[in-house]
Amino acid sequence: MEHITLLLAIVVVTALVFDFTNGFHDTANAMATTISTGAMKPKTAVAMSAVLNLVGAFLSVEVAKTISSGLVNEEGIQPEVIFAALVGAILWNLLTWLVGLPSSSSHALMGGLVGATIASVGLGGVNGGVVVTKVLIPAVAAPLVAGLAAMLAARLTYKAGANIDEKTGRKGYRAGQIASAGLVSLAHGTNDAQKTMGIITLALVAAGALAPGSNPPVWVIVSAGLAIALGTYLGGWRIIRTMGKGLTDLQPQQGFAAQTSAAAVILASSNLGFSLSTTHSCSGAVMGAGLGRKGGVVRWSTATRMFVAWGLTLPAAGLVAAGSELVTRQGDWGVAAVVVFLVASCAAIWFISRRQVVDHTNVNDVEPAGEPAGVVTTAIAAVTPPPAGAVAATASEDLDDLDDLKARIPAPAGEAAPAPAATV
Repeated sequence: MEHITLLLAIVVVTALVFDFTNGFHDTANAMATTISTGAMKPKTAVAMSAVLNLVGAFLSVEVAKTISSGLVNEEGIQPEVIFAALVGAILWNLLTWLVGLPSSSSHALMGGLVGATIASVGLGGVNGGVVVTKVLIPAVAAPLVAGLAAMLAARLTYKAGANIDEKTGRKGYRAGQIASAGLVSLAHGTNDAQKTMGIITLALVAAGALAPGSNPPVWVIVSAGLAIALGTYLGGWRIIRTMGKGLTDLQPQQGFAAQTSAAAVILASSNLGFSLSTTHSCSGAVMGAGLGRKGGVVRWSTATRMFVAWGLTLPAAGLVAAGSELVTRQGDWGVAAVVVFLVASCAAIWFISRRQVVDHTNVNDVEPAGEPAGVVTTAIAAVTPPPAGAVAATASEDLDDLDDLKARIPAPAGEAAPAPAATV
């Protein structure tokens, strides 16, 4: 029993560490566009997001119940399995943070839990129907729905503000961005903070400290809310840079449309108990808003790397978790070995990140390099009329090229060379 008690304490602490990484990994979801457009100062933005994440953690427990009693069968699950799942999720979070990719902390946790469960009790321990309906389908649908909603919202926003003074409009949309960013932060608390509540509750059930099907205790809700709020306040500046500057260039109108659309999708999913990826929703909304402005583009090379990370999240976290479970089942020395491996890996990733520091002082300093236009960008450019000034400049350049060509053609014998046309 002492071993179980000690192991349970290790699981709870590790779960809160995951919750902390979830906070700074997903700060970009709420605040990247607000920071990149200058609507709020970076430190003020993450402080507001942290407070609202904490508030959101107390608003619902539907997602927590999906994690604790829906994804895997509680019978036969031991605390070692949950610990191994958290190891896989934490390491994937840190690796994607290091390279600045906005991957899903939710899917990292669920991939780790599924991988560790399969390694422990086999495929029968996983509720396949729940995985498909409440994890995989929302994973595909969320960015599409949020992206389409953001694109339409951005276009409507530009049309509605067409007759408004530009300076006045920018002030209004920046105020709207702050409000919508707060709504995303609140929604993030209602969804992501609960995932850690669910995993701790599952550990308590596995250890016999709670009855199966129980709701998260109050102390679990409070500790999970505080952990994700602290992580949010520290800010995942590398991912904020990617979301705010790497995917597309956003104006305040687009930022407002993106955040409002993402918040609506996340809050709806929380109400339905879907363990939705807030990262997928917000990233899809940012790309949709980028395409919602005439001449707006999405940097598809960055988006492609992000999509690859999304596809790898579940299997990568699952494989690490499965390997960790095989070691932890060996007893105390196995648990100790995995703890040492986790701490050493986290320290190594942190030291590597210090080679090029990204924080609130330089998150907007570096603009992403240009890239060749992709298929979507080219198509949008083809149907977007150029400004009048650009047409005049192009016509003038064409006349100059024609004069140069005429000057190069030799005149027939007995005729003088044609005189160059008058400059327009």
